[in-house]
Amino acid sequence: MSAPPAPRVAVVLVAAGSGSRVGGGTNKVLLPLLGVPVLAWSLRTAASLEYVDQVVVVAREADLAAVHALVERHLPVGREAAVVTGGPTRHASEWRGLSVLRPRIEAGDVDVVAVHDGARPLADAELFGAVCRAAHEHGGALPVRPQPGLVTADGRRHVTGLVGVQTPQAFRAGPLLEAYRRAEDDGFTGTDTASCVATYTDLPVRAVPGTATNLKVTFAEDLALAERLLR
Repeated sequence: MSAPPAPRVAVVLVAAGSGSRVGGGTNKVLLPLLGVPVLAWSLRTAASLEYVDQVVVVAREADLAAVHALVERHLPVGREAAVVTGGPTRHASEWRGLSVLRPRIEAGDVDVVAVHDGARPLADAELFGAVCRAAHEHGGALPVRPQPGLVTADGRRHVTGLVGVQTPQAFRAGPLLEAYRRAEDDGFTGTDTASCVATYTDLPVRAVPGTATNLKVTFAEDLALAERLLR
């Protein structure tokens, strides 16, 4: 029996935050990581996947020129990427990224959309593949990691069974677009992609194992750790 065809995937890279907590006087996604901007690592990974035929990078207005230059320099030859201005919230930025893909989604040319945080430079091809395949099969997927050793704020109760959610988060393209359309009409703002999908669809969302190395660069020490892991 032949294997099922790979889903046709578009990737939205969200990089529209200020990134001020990491320091350095510039957006954290533009800071160098082993001589390459943080955002470029995710761009190169996503665009190198054979089943990804479009990447949309969402950047804040102040960073547009730098992000355009980054994309021009680091996008693999023969691949396609668009750069769009982000909104005031993460949710708004995701909606603007999806809006670029809207014609292709409505035409049935995209099966799955993966949304990834541009400040997570170490998400690898295997993780992208796992969430995209699971989303294509089940409806949605996101990577998670167990969170052991948590206690309530008063320190009285040990909390078990919780997980930390990472990106990329992937979903069937049509229901994802419809969820964000409805959210726009309602003025709803989600905390991440999955929260909007959970609010406006009944898609089953599967958890896939995340990786300990898929860290988010938030503080200066995260950048240093990412460099050590890459070395």
